[in-house]
Amino acid sequence: MKAELIAVGTEILLGDIVNTDAQVISQGLSELGIDVYYQTVVGDNPTRLERVIREARERADIIITTGGLGPTLDDLTKETLARVFGKKLTLHEESLAHIRNFFASIGREMTPNNEKQALLPEGCLPLHNDWGTAPGCAFEADGTHVIMLPGPPRECEPMFRERAMPYLYKLAGGCIVSHNIRVFGLGESAMEDILHDKMAAMKNPTIAPYAKTSECFARVTAKAESAEAAEEMLKPVVDEVVALLGESVYGVDVDSLEQVVGDGLRARGLTLSVAESCTGGLLSKRITDLPGASDYYKGGVCSYANEVKINVLGVSADTLAAYGAVSPETAEEMAEGVARLMGTDFGVGITGVAGPGGGTDEKPVGLVYISVWFRGARQTRRMRGSLGRDRVRNQAASTALDLIRRMLP
Repeated sequence: MKAELIAVGTEILLGDIVNTDAQVISQGLSELGIDVYYQTVVGDNPTRLERVIREARERADIIITTGGLGPTLDDLTKETLARVFGKKLTLHEESLAHIRNFFASIGREMTPNNEKQALLPEGCLPLHNDWGTAPGCAFEADGTHVIMLPGPPRECEPMFRERAMPYLYKLAGGCIVSHNIRVFGLGESAMEDILHDKMAAMKNPTIAPYAKTSECFARVTAKAESAEAAEEMLKPVVDEVVALLGESVYGVDVDSLEQVVGDGLRARGLTLSVAESCTGGLLSKRITDLPGASDYYKGGVCSYANEVKINVLGVSADTLAAYGAVSPETAEEMAEGVARLMGTDFGVGITGVAGPGGGTDEKPVGLVYISVWFRGARQTRRMRGSLGRDRVRNQAASTALDLIRRMLP
């Protein structure tokens, strides 16, 4: 089946917001084996929106819209779709009750224009919105399936995953299941080279490589009559891919390196502290972004200045004089120093030149040293990052997390 995505909102055209909804929905449709041939962004203009919908109806089996379901005058997605497909809008009492309860729960009076959100096309399947006020809906007309979702990403993503995807499963025919094998330390091209022969030989399941910032992953997907049958097909393939990629694999269907490290520390009753120079607290942020990080994370020192390295972490002034702040020796003393200061099992030290200035021939921009100390043992890695300050800092934080992962007993 072919799907077309229509994002409604002048704010997207003006560049005020980024259309992240399209990425989430396209990824989900790919998992289902539904092709996306067109994505369109149109402003809050009923004439242009109607033209876009009529074009989509001619070339797509499924039309998915995001945005334009709110209470204001320029929220016209439902009205326009209903007109194009010859549907009346009727009041959906359950949705209206949900909207009223929402306003009551936050202690605000519901204005009459909010009732507009509860108007839905006759005969549609309402899609309940547990993450906001505007309900979505789905209907079929003249062989075309239409799904309407709210625009705000905090509502659109869970609505698509929890409400729209079960509807789409039935249209996709059979069941499609995917597993993501997350990798750090291999580039996408290197991973593809390792998996090339396996990928070329497979039709179902399939293997597809993808790149993300500072890491990559391989998605293994199978289509079968049931989820159980798909899982049975996937297991030997996932196991083989993990074996081929080796220690670079940090997890299957996990969210992030920090999640894997945090779960590993918690399970073993181990603790962690970090000392950061060029990353400026980024590693601490990524660790503490996870709920429950206080189970294993005790604290960090942002030791940008040499005085802080010496007076707080106990880095030797002789080491700094002999090797400089950006050196493996300094990173190692930072890691051990913060572990002793905080009384933790693991200590991390990161020091480098994030750029864009400050580099030399001997110590160029992007050079970073990362050291992990664990109960007297240590591993230190030299990293040469590129593509800008933010990328270098993220690469360094990810490298530190990967080193901890590999050192977990």
